[in-house]
This record gives sequence, C-alpha cells and structure tokens, in this order.
Amino acid sequence: MSSNMELVPVTSQKHDPAWKHCQMFKNGDRVQLKCVYCTKMFKGGGIHRIKEHLAGHKGNASTCLRVPPDVQQIMEESLRGVVAKKRKKQKLAEVISGFDPSASEVDGLTSRCDLSGGVGLLPVGNTIDQSVSVLEDGSRKRGRKKRGGKKGAGNTSLDVIPLDVMGGKRVNEQVHLAIGRFFYDVGVPLDAVNSVYFQPMLDAIASHGSMSVAPSYHDLRSGILKNSVQEVRNDINLCMNHWGHSGCSVLVDEYVSEKGKILINFMVYCSEGTIFLRFVDVTDIVNSEDALYELLKEVVEEVGVRNVLQVITNTEDRYVVAGKRLSDTFPTVFWTPCAARCIDLMLEDFGKLKWINSILEKSKYISRFIYNNSVVLNMMRKYTYGIDLVELGVSSSVTDFATLKRLVTIKSNLQSMVTSEEWMECPYSKKAEGITMLDLISNQSFWSTCSFVTRITDPLLRLLRIVSSEKRPAMGYVNAGIYRAKETIKKEFEDKKEYEDYWNIIDCRWEQLQHHPLHAAGFYLNPKFFYGTEGSIHRHIPSSVFDCVEKMVPDPKIQDKIMKETTSYHNAAGDFGRSMAMRARETLFPAEWWSTYGGACPHLSRLALRVLSQTCSLMSCKPNRHYFEQIDRTKNCLEHQRLTDLVFVQYNLRLRQMAVKNREQDAADPISCDIVNSSEDWVTENEVGLEDTGSADWMNVAPPFGNMTLLGSEIEDIEALGAGFDDYEEVFNGIKDSEGENGEDRE
Repeated sequence: MSSNMELVPVTSQKHDPAWKHCQMFKNGDRVQLKCVYCTKMFKGGGIHRIKEHLAGHKGNASTCLRVPPDVQQIMEESLRGVVAKKRKKQKLAEVISGFDPSASEVDGLTSRCDLSGGVGLLPVGNTIDQSVSVLEDGSRKRGRKKRGGKKGAGNTSLDVIPLDVMGGKRVNEQVHLAIGRFFYDVGVPLDAVNSVYFQPMLDAIASHGSMSVAPSYHDLRSGILKNSVQEVRNDINLCMNHWGHSGCSVLVDEYVSEKGKILINFMVYCSEGTIFLRFVDVTDIVNSEDALYELLKEVVEEVGVRNVLQVITNTEDRYVVAGKRLSDTFPTVFWTPCAARCIDLMLEDFGKLKWINSILEKSKYISRFIYNNSVVLNMMRKYTYGIDLVELGVSSSVTDFATLKRLVTIKSNLQSMVTSEEWMECPYSKKAEGITMLDLISNQSFWSTCSFVTRITDPLLRLLRIVSSEKRPAMGYVNAGIYRAKETIKKEFEDKKEYEDYWNIIDCRWEQLQHHPLHAAGFYLNPKFFYGTEGSIHRHIPSSVFDCVEKMVPDPKIQDKIMKETTSYHNAAGDFGRSMAMRARETLFPAEWWSTYGGACPHLSRLALRVLSQTCSLMSCKPNRHYFEQIDRTKNCLEHQRLTDLVFVQYNLRLRQMAVKNREQDAADPISCDIVNSSEDWVTENEVGLEDTGSADWMNVAPPFGNMTLLGSEIEDIEALGAGFDDYEEVFNGIKDSEGENGEDRE
C-alpha cells in the first residue's frame, strides 16, 4: 500500500450495510476502499463494487474467498433490494406518465435547458436571479444581464420546465401531472395543496411505492372516517385537560350559508389549541334573544362553568343582550365582543373618509390596470422580483390598507419599471390607462399621501394580526395596541382638532371593550407593559381590574390574598426583581413569565395565568360548506350523523393546522378565484373586455414568487408595541377639558 494513503473513518451517515465490512482510505483527492477480509483494494466503483465483491458476484469485481457466509447472504439480499427498488421506481414512473421515460422528449428538453436548479413556469428571458441582492440597483442590472433577457414587451413567453430535467428524470413532472389531472377532474380547490396534510400524504404514498393501494369510496366514508373521528377526539381530550388549569374561551361564530341558512359554529379556545364542538342551524331563532341566550347557556354548561372565562361573539345587538344576560346567570363568566371585528370596523370607517377613500381609489386604479394585462403584470413582477402589489387580508378593509403599505414598499420598483426602456416600448404605455398610471407613479404628492395613510393605519393592522393569531394568546396585548394606534395618530396630526376625529372612530368601535375587565387585567398583568408604564397605574389597580378579580374569584378570602400579593408585583419584590425575571419580561410570553417567576404569589399567579392564556377574537376558519349543504338535504338519520362527524373532523383538522401552518408557503395569487373576494376591488375591472385577447392570455403570466427579501426585515408586531405609556389616562379616558383649553391657546 502506498505510504501516502490515509485511513479515513466511516461516518454514521454511511447507511449501506457494506460499509461495516470495508475500510476507506484517501490518496490525495481519490478515495479507495479495502475489503477487511481479503485486504483487496478497490480504486473505483464505490461501495456497490465492494458489495458485489462480498456477495460473490462476478463481472465488475472479483469475489472474496474469505467472506463469512452470513455476511455474503446479507450482501446478496441488499443487492436484490437495490434491483427491486429500481424496478419499482421505473414501473411507477411508467404507470404515472403513461409513456416511456426514455422518450426523446427528455433529450429535447435537456438540450434546451442549461440551468443549475429546477423551476417551473418562469418567463424565458425574464427569469430572476434569486441569489442577487434585490435592494441594490447594480445587482438588479447584473441579474438581468446574466439571464440574457431582451428588452421589449414581446419577451413574455413561458416554457414549462420540468423540475427534475437537470437529472435527466421526468418522474416529478409526471407525478405533478397526475395530481393535476385528479384536481381538475374532481374540481378540488387548487389551494388545497397549501394544506399541511398534503405533503405528508404524498410522502406516505411514496414510502410504499408501487405497493400503495388507493382507499375505496366505502373506506373513506366508514373505516377511515371512524379512525379520523377517534384521532380528533383524542386531540380534543388533550386540550380539555388544560381547561381547568388555564381556563378557556367559548367562541360563537355566526355566518350565512350559500343557501341563506344562518349557522353558528361553537368552538373552545385554550392556550393548547382551539377545538370545534358543533354547529347549530339558527335560521329560525336568530332574532330571538331568549333562544340565543339558552343556546349559549347550554354550550357553557357543556364545556363547564368553572372552565369558561369568557364567551366571545360578534357585536350585533342580539348578541349583546344575550351575552350580558349570560354573564348575569354565570357571575364568573364574561361576555366579550370580538376584538378583531372591532378593529376591522375601525379600518372600514377610516376607508370611508373622503381623502383616504380618494387615495385608495387611485391606488386601485394602478392595481387594476396591472392585473388585467398579462404583459404589464409580468413586467411588474419582474421589477418587484416576484412580489405582488396586492397583499391579501381577512377582509376587504384589511386588504385595502395592507396593499397600500405594500404599494409604498415597492414604490422605487414601480418607478423603475415605468421609466425603463422596456416600458417605453410597451404598447400599453401609450394607452390612456397606461399614461394615467405613469402620472400617478411619478406623482410625489400621491406617494406622500399614501405614506401618511400607511403610518396612521399600520398600528391597527399590527394589532389585528396580534388578536387574530392562533400561536400566541392575545389578551395581554390589546390595550397596548389600542394605545399605540391612538398615540401614532396624535403624533402625526399634532393638533387636537385634527386627530380627534380619528380617535372618535376608534373609541366608537372600541366602546364595549374600552373598560372591559379582562383587557384591563391583561394589560396590568403583562410585565412588559406594567413595568414600562409610569404614573398612576403603579399607585393603584384600575377599577376594571378590581372588577376582574371580584368576578373571577368569588371567594373573599382568596380576593384578599390576591390584593396582598399585588404588593410584591408592584414593587418587583422577590423573584419578580431577579435579573432573569427582568430580562424575561421582554422574551417570555406573559403567562410563561408568571408560571416561571410567580411562585411566591400563587393566587395572583393563578389569576394571571388564566387571564393571559385567553384569546380576544373569533377564529376566521371556515370548513367546506358543501358538507353543510349535504347535511341540510339528507333525511336519513345515519347519513346525517356521518356527515356531522365529517364536518367535526374537517373543522378540527383546519383549526389544528392554523397553529402550525408555515407562512412562507407559496405566495397566493391575488387574481385567483379562490381568494378574489377580499382582493376584488384591486384586481377586477368594472367591465371585462374580451376584445383585447392578447392582454388576457393567462398562459403568458409568470406566477408570483413571494420573494420577501425585497420587503426587508420588519419589526415583529409584539416588539412594535414597545414600552412606555405616559399618556395612559388620556388615551383610555378621553381628551380632558384642560387639554382642549390648551389646544385653543395654541391656536
């Protein structure tokens, strides 16, 4: 053996069984393998050659005469497994594709593509180099030059590039085609691929290879459904075990079916997750306050009065009456209006203000022109590096202001687009609509107004995301979010007469929640905000927090102990004053902070844990309404129960995935019919013109990439709330007369 050869240890990543029966040596840049039984050295062929040597296969390698019989048998079985696996893979590819994978089309595609990675449906010549910085003009130029893109509107044709063509395989492309055929045939909504269960389904099928057998119709509606119901019930039992410790909230979500039926979905939220209990058709009783009260009372008793802290409904009058009556019946249970709905109504009212509505309409004009012309849409996505102009929200008002913020963010990209030679040569630049769009994008006053609207509405958008989050209980953040929204407006307008109208909009929509005991207690018990607030809040607990203690804790002795323990909290005494506890005010969830450092104040800690573990809003999750329609039609009691269980499973699966869903999934396309309801004003023309077919060729449209690096890193919503609430009294108790006098003096 050469003296230059170095023995290299075999790492744990080497899983082939043959690695246990050889040694690996490195000779310069070359790796050689040595049989541990006969010491024969192999300079090529890799581990497969060693395996053939040990198995006694002649041809590629000489056979080992000293290998133990059991090792030889293991190697033989391993080789047979490799061959079988290759055959199964080949057979699966042929079955799925329906034609020979060695067809000449592969060679043709391979010869046309010289790429380092697989992509699908990219505009040829306009593809984007994802590796370059999107924030530097020079990088953008280099990226376009590297791709060899030609200028001009005509360069928008698309090639469908197989994802695995670089490896000479077509399996992935044909798998995708098979999935597509199933979706198109059955009419499955295309956004079903965003389900967190979609990829695990494919993985399960692939793991069994050609041995996989599809379930039958009867399997899905009997045995599989039965197992799924049991699986969901097991998950629900895990959540129910936490209700007694952290408390829970009953969510009452009303909506109207496509056939006009009014349904109420009852859900239960706790810090471990949200579960769906059942739905009730209330079409005939929805206007009866007594009937609604009885229904709410029944559900609270089902969940357990001792477990329920609050019942959350919408803000309609009939729910206000039923909710307050429920709270009188169960003294320890609060009725709470949905915070997300209140904030959404604030944004809606802002959007109705004449000057804000005007800037929204101008912005929508730009968007509608772009999204209804394939050439312009491709050009926009090219210059924004795959970022769409429209940002989808849970309602049309949220979409309006989120999109306005997105528009401001990509301002320089849009300006680069309309000043480029490519735009000048584009026929749409000479149309009246294109000229109007150019004037708006070039108008500094337009952008200044957009930025101003964005600044005064962004705190409300952030708060809406906080209260709608399934991943973090929001009760400890709501009052701080409202404070920041009003504080921002005050700073932007400065003059009281100017910002008073906007404060009045917020106060009007927030009236029922402004002094809600749970929200006040959440603010007070959140150490991040409590210790960051100066003034009277340190000298006494607001009366609404007293209300919370008296309502949640009927026992006077426990109430007194809680009040005594608040002294330690006020003074940051004991564990509350530790350096770790002080740092953790910013890093831990409020409930976790109390669980960690509140041991010396057990009664106050228990109260804090239950308050801070609650949500503030209804969950915006809707199951497939097709099943509700089927339930309404069926008259067979067995089938009715089966469909009810199917809705039970589907709703709970969707609620479960809301907590784990990855926000970095494929970017949603604003023009998709699956989501167009919330983006309609931004992408839909008043009248669809079909005469200009060239502008509406969807096959030439590049999909959005969702390259969020262009948007830059943004402060987390919770972090943006900051600390320091010096104007707490003014913001939450209204503008004082003395301040009004000062305002008159300033004039």
